[in-house]
Amino acid sequence: MTQHPDDEHVRPAGASDEAIAAAGKMSEALETVERARGHLHSFHQLIGKADFELDEVLELLGECGAERLAERLRTDLVGRNVVPGCWTFQLIEEFDETYWAVFRAHEREVRDELAGGRRHVYESELKERRRTHGRPGHEARPD
Repeated sequence: MTQHPDDEHVRPAGASDEAIAAAGKMSEALETVERARGHLHSFHQLIGKADFELDEVLELLGECGAERLAERLRTDLVGRNVVPGCWTFQLIEEFDETYWAVFRAHEREVRDELAGGRRHVYESELKERRRTHGRPGHEARPD
């Protein structure tokens, strides 16, 4: 059984509790941004699905003789921008370049300066405090 965390998750010499907490909180904030980015990708896929579902609506409108209504949907709604000039893939690209990449760079900088570049030091220390040492299923790390 592995009793101690691996070196990449151990507090570097001289790092204060406050520094580790700050680095941990910055990483937590990045995790929240990552979740938001995932929702943005979900939005992208859902809007695309809805746009393709309109093809079936147009077919059914044609079958029931509602050609004028079908033409309005075909020309005004199918393929429409979700915001001026942009489809959802463009929103993702802009988000990635103007916010997500910048946030990630700052998170890395905070972690480099305060925790020696190590990830999840705060969580590793929390795990050490909360696990039952020596008990199966409570190992510090995989063998």
